[in-house]
Order: sequence, then C-alpha cells, then structure tokens
Amino acid sequence: MKKMFTKVLGTALLAGLLMTGFTAKAQTTLASTETMNKKDAATTEVAPVTASKTEAKQADPVDTSWHPQRRLWGYAFGDAYYDQHSPALTSTQGKENNYYQTPTNRNAFQFRRIYLGYDYEINQKFKAEVLLASEPNENTLPVSSTVGVQNSDNLADGKMSFYIKNFNLRVREVWSGTDFVVGEMSTPGFALNEAGTNGPVSLSETTWGYRSIERTITDFHKNNSYDVGVALQGTFDPKTKNFGYVAMIGDNTTSTLTTVYNSNNALSATNPNPNTGFFKIFYGDLWGKFLDKKLYVDFYADYAKTQSNTPVATTVISNGVLGTQEHNMFKVFVSYNSSPLTVGVEAYTQKFAYGVTNKTTLSAENATAQGISIWAKGVISKDKWAWFARYDGYNPDTKIVAADAYAVNTNYGSFDPTIKQTFVTGGLDYTPAKNIHFMPNVWFDQYKNNLNATTAGYQPDNHTLVYRMTFFYTFGK
Repeated sequence: MKKMFTKVLGTALLAGLLMTGFTAKAQTTLASTETMNKKDAATTEVAPVTASKTEAKQADPVDTSWHPQRRLWGYAFGDAYYDQHSPALTSTQGKENNYYQTPTNRNAFQFRRIYLGYDYEINQKFKAEVLLASEPNENTLPVSSTVGVQNSDNLADGKMSFYIKNFNLRVREVWSGTDFVVGEMSTPGFALNEAGTNGPVSLSETTWGYRSIERTITDFHKNNSYDVGVALQGTFDPKTKNFGYVAMIGDNTTSTLTTVYNSNNALSATNPNPNTGFFKIFYGDLWGKFLDKKLYVDFYADYAKTQSNTPVATTVISNGVLGTQEHNMFKVFVSYNSSPLTVGVEAYTQKFAYGVTNKTTLSAENATAQGISIWAKGVISKDKWAWFARYDGYNPDTKIVAADAYAVNTNYGSFDPTIKQTFVTGGLDYTPAKNIHFMPNVWFDQYKNNLNATTAGYQPDNHTLVYRMTFFYTFGK
C-alpha cells in the first residue's frame, strides 16, 4: 500500500512538473513571438521616417570642409639706419621720401610700418576685414610734428599712433568669379593682395616683394594705395584664375575725412570747396598670367576730378580763372617670375590738368609726370639668402619750361614739378626662420632740378644717401 501511494504521488508530481514546464515554454514562446511581432511592426513604422531623413541628408549635405576664419595677424618693419647725406633742412627736395628734412649724419632705430589686422568670416558668403596701421616718417620736427610730418602717423607729441587703414565687408561670389567689397580697402593701384578671394595677387607691390625696403614707384609718388568706396574684384576664368579685373569707385581721400567734409571752409560761389565730396575717383585694372603663370601683365588706369573752375586774381592768371582740375594715370606692369631670378618693369604716365601755374606767363598749365621702375631679385641659397636691386627714374613734368617759374595748384601728395628723381636701392635678404628677415641695404635718391640755375625756385642738384639694416617680421599669416 505504501509503495502504491508512493508511485501515485511520484506520478502526480512528475505530471505537475511536466505541465508547468510546457506552460512556461508556451508562455516564453508566445512572449518571444509578440516581441518579434512588435519589433517588426516598429521597424515597419519607422523605416519610412529613416528613409526620409536619408533622402534629406542626400539633398542637403553638410559641408564639413569649410571652417570660418578668425585670424589676428600683423607685421612690422623698420631699420637701424645711418643717414650719410641729406639736403639742408631748408631744402624742399625729396618731399615724398621717408628721410625728407632728416639731418645729415643722423642715426637711429626706427619703425617705418606696424600693421595689426583681423580677418573675420561671418559665413561662407560674407567676410569682414579690419587693419590698423602706424607708418611714421623720420621727418618729425620736435616743436610741432603737425607741421613737420609729411604723410605719416605721429601724434602731436611725436609718438607713434595707429589709424584705420582698412575696414570693409566682402561679399563672395555675387556672381561666379566676382566679389563685391564695400568700405575702406586697398585699391588696385599696386597693393591689392588678399589670397582666397577673387582679387588679384599678382600686382606690382606683391611681386616686387620688398615693400619693407621701399614702396613701388607709383606709391612712392603718392598714388592711392587704399580708399573708401565700393569695388568689384573678379576673374574671367574662376577655375584657373589666370585673368581678371578690378573696378572701383572711391572718395579719393584715403583715410582722411577733411576732404569729404570740412566745416572750416564755407561753401560759396567763390569757394566751391574743391575735394569736399563733390567728386569721386574711378579705378580700373586688368591683369593676366601667362606662360604657366610665370609672366604677369597688369594694366591700370584711374581718373579723378578734383576742382571746378575757380576765380583767381588776374595778377596770378591773366583771365582770372583757374580751370577745372583733374588727374588721371595709365600704368603697365610686367614681370617674369622664375627661380632663381625674377625681374619686373613698371612704367606710368600721369596728367594733372591745370596742375601748375606758370608765374612767368600768368597761365594755368597741364603737367605730365612719367616714371619707370626696373627691378630684379634672386635666390643665393634656398630659404636663407637672397638679393634684390632696383632703379627708378621719375620726371614730374615733361612739359616744364626751364626759364619759367611755377606754382603748384594740385593737392596731389607732395607734388613738385621742378625736381627730377633717380632712386636706387640694393641689398641682401637673410631669412633665419620663416617670416623673419634681416636685410642690409643701401638707399639712394638723387635730385636734379628741371629749371635753369637763374630761374626763381631753382635748387642745386643734391641727394639723400642712407645705409640701413632693415628688419621685417610677420605673425599670424
């Protein structure tokens, strides 16, 4: 009996365990099936959304190659110099150069330019540029530098000061290959050079490459290197960028405001306020690269009206009227760029309508200036030593009469129709590290008078000779 009870109980327990196992397995299988069905359903519902996101990404890809530029940069150059000879302080020769009215035998350390710039790309379409500059001259009189300084950046106490040289907004690709720029910017006269844009990088200053030694010939004689206005800078072949143009309209004031608005001069019939915002200057430039980009050719022109007809005394001009003043320039620049030798030639002619008054004939006359610059530079040892040499010839007025006395009407730079100039420089360039240069050089400017020795205003021939150790360094570029 006991054995039978034990068998029955064991059988019941085994049956219970089997039933429990089958039930658990059935529930697990059912749960797995439901889970799979839910996943399938979820996959079926989500799939179209995922596909649409993929399609959206394909239609509007994210450009990961462009990174906005935020660049603080600058450079400086100057010299340890010894002025071996200069004209007397009472002379007006050499008004346009850095050593005008510098005493003979002066020696000093001097900065001639300090730049501090910031480039900011707002987005891929818009870019802003700001540039502060300090470009002091050596010719600072200790009594009143506002009188003694010519085209430089000294405060009234003689200290160096920054001024705003560039402040502009660039709109890239207003159409294929062309940028629009508004604000204060470099002109295409010689200095425009901004890589990564549709502007040229092959103009004379960049190709000469030694602004730290001296300006180009048109810069030396006061053509605008920067101005406030608007410009189109473009290429005719955007993919290769071998040919391009610049068209610009400016105030013809560089960074000066007094010629736009001058409250000290009342407007009247007898004082039409020349150069007070009535007139504009027009700049144009065509450039090209040939022979596998070794040959650069650049054609430049500008035109500016500067003054309307102005009544004057009949003792100055016999008809009592100084005619409409204007000036225009035509320039060609050609260079062949190779290693180890690069050569360049820049030639220009510039007309000043009624730019001078003949004091002998009591008549206003046109003046025509002409200049030519020839330079060469080369490599002595790669990345360390190089050399450079340059010759400029300049005649401020090819039509001057040597026996007549003249007065200047134009307010163009430090124009003097009576003084021819021959400029020569040469030296070595030692580069101990990238963007650092030490350049021993000789700087020579000779002055010859266009007038006869017996004519009023004649000054004997003279020269400026300076020995320099020039330094130049760049950061942030």
